[in-house]
Amino acid sequence: MKHQYHWLGKITFVLFLVGFLFSCRAKVDRSTEQSQAIAQEQQKEPTISYGDLIIKEQSDYVMIPVNVQESNREKASILDSSRSYKENYSPLYNLIFYRKQDGETHLLLDKKAIINTYEWIETKSAGKPPTRVWLYRIIDQDTNKDKKLDSQDAVIGYISDVSGKNLQQVTPQNTKVLNWVVLPSQNAVFIRIIKDSNGDNKFTSADKTNFVRVSLEQPKMGTEIISESIEQKIKSYLK
Repeated sequence: MKHQYHWLGKITFVLFLVGFLFSCRAKVDRSTEQSQAIAQEQQKEPTISYGDLIIKEQSDYVMIPVNVQESNREKASILDSSRSYKENYSPLYNLIFYRKQDGETHLLLDKKAIINTYEWIETKSAGKPPTRVWLYRIIDQDTNKDKKLDSQDAVIGYISDVSGKNLQQVTPQNTKVLNWVVLPSQNAVFIRIIKDSNGDNKFTSADKTNFVRVSLEQPKMGTEIISESIEQKIKSYLK
């Protein structure tokens, strides 16, 4: 009888061991499958789509918007040949510049970013050739640290020539471009910005606004118009 119990104990142990090993193997297989699925998702190439041609007769270049198709967004749509891009459509990630004369092509950006808006600006002065540039609002840094680029991040002003080359940042880091006004007589643009002045990685009514003046003839980082001393004087008058 004891011999029989001894064998039953051995069989039970063997069955338990086999079941345990199969369970471990199943967990390993599931973990491997999940890892492979994540890796495949990360390696999946984006589906690129191209918007309507943007043509300016004054320019030797045609522009082609570069979008990425996303299942949860509407198809990209360029509003017209002169201005901007609706933010509620899929993001505009780049622009291809195609030279009409010989077909030479190049990209505006050499990094991941979102082009929020773009605008053709042309000014004319007596006795001088017209100044023509493209002015962009671009999101290129994850300023709120949520691991994605979107309208909650800083929106920086950039200017390029009509060929999409010589791209120059014209508004400070960690600011958001609100709007701008072109002053043809000065061959300049005044850009209104909001700064993350309280350091909370957000752009709200609690933050300070300012204006920067940028030359269209020789674009570079704009200088803020309202100084700290002027703002302190204004506050003192209001107390």
